[in-house]
Amino acid sequence: MRFKLLTLFAFLAVAISAKAQEKWSLVKCIEQAMVNNISIKQIELQTKTAALQLKQSKLGQIPNLNFSGGPSFNNGRNQDPTTFSLITQSYLSANMQLQSSVEIFNWFSKRHTIAANQWELQAAKAGTDKLKNDIALTVANAYLQILLATEQEKMASIQLQQSQAQLSNTRKMVNVGALPELNAAELEAQVARDSSTVISAKGNVVQSILNLKAFMAIDAAAPFEIETPPVDKIPVEKMADLQPDAVYTLAMANMPQQRVNEFKIKAAEKTSAAAKGSLYPTISAFGGLGTRYNSRSEEVTGSSLINPPFGKVTVNAVDYNVYRLSPFPDYTYSKQPFFSQLNQNFNQSLGLSLSVPIFNGYNSRTNYERSKINIQNQQLQKQLDDQKLKQDIYQAYNAALVALEKFNAGKKSLETAERSYHFAQKRYEVGMMPTFELITNQNNLFRAKLENALNQFDYVFKMKVLEFYKGQGLKL
Repeated sequence: MRFKLLTLFAFLAVAISAKAQEKWSLVKCIEQAMVNNISIKQIELQTKTAALQLKQSKLGQIPNLNFSGGPSFNNGRNQDPTTFSLITQSYLSANMQLQSSVEIFNWFSKRHTIAANQWELQAAKAGTDKLKNDIALTVANAYLQILLATEQEKMASIQLQQSQAQLSNTRKMVNVGALPELNAAELEAQVARDSSTVISAKGNVVQSILNLKAFMAIDAAAPFEIETPPVDKIPVEKMADLQPDAVYTLAMANMPQQRVNEFKIKAAEKTSAAAKGSLYPTISAFGGLGTRYNSRSEEVTGSSLINPPFGKVTVNAVDYNVYRLSPFPDYTYSKQPFFSQLNQNFNQSLGLSLSVPIFNGYNSRTNYERSKINIQNQQLQKQLDDQKLKQDIYQAYNAALVALEKFNAGKKSLETAERSYHFAQKRYEVGMMPTFELITNQNNLFRAKLENALNQFDYVFKMKVLEFYKGQGLKL
């Protein structure tokens, strides 16, 4: 039993350790941001609303069916709803109606409305894709900022180690009288500055991680570590394969904002067609079933023949009763049952109606004119977004080109700074260079390394933006 418990604890420890060591890739970070982002959840709700609107417009083609009815108490002089005679008696009554109607022809207004809602739903889905693209770019930028901050921390740590090593060697030479104490003091100051740089660099890493966590909507205190591929190992396409004209052509077919505009224009055209249909007559069919009940309604339940005298005559001072030649029936009445009344009073109706819009405050005409303006507005919006996309792509291409040239120039500057520092260190070791100049060369090398790293990350990110416009997504 003890062995089993120890084995279980060992497996749990391994699982927890593996989970703690799990690193976040860029794709995983983007997926997490998609799941947790509130804006995406909101726009997905808008998409569901558009889907409901489409469903409702389709069901609008089905005939409607409505039931109405209810009891009422009547007193005073009024009309009996079953006999239609005027009475002054109190009674309870009930009316029930089942009515239905359907538009037979409305100049395809409903069909155009359905088509417009279909395009609106497609536009809502494309709008969701656009928001996801924007979030993906934001997360990718934050991810690269972490990589850059991590690289800066590594360089700062190496710089500190070099300064500490120089201080250790210089201190030994000062102790034996080969160098003055000033040299060691200057290097101690340099070590202090490098230590401060390392602390700032670590703070930048933490801050960059917190920024990415915020975009991903995860707990700021949760353990988090990203995959850190070497920047020189991140694949990028050749500049020749990312010419702006070719990228723009692909972006027009791949970017969701362009699809949004296309769908919006088609929806506006169908909405305008539906508004135009409302200017013309509409033919509808209607039908109904009804019945009623009256608490004072009676029915004959029996009858008998009677011939009572209806007068007297006196003959020779003798009174005689006067009778009819034949008897007449005498009827017996009772309250008519509820369901019996419903059956006897059951009625049906069926017909056609023609609705001609003659004048309704110019509402229909205004809606139609407004729909035509909306089409023009959507077309202008499309032109504006297409122009912006082209401008963004050309700007991204120019920025990538400049970043590439800066990166190439920075590599040469780094090579020069490395040679200069190498020679300075040799001269310092033989006492031919003061400590201040050695520190200056060391700082120049550090700045050259930092600038080279910045240039490289800047170049990679700008190339990734071009690849993104080309429709290849984001990958490192």
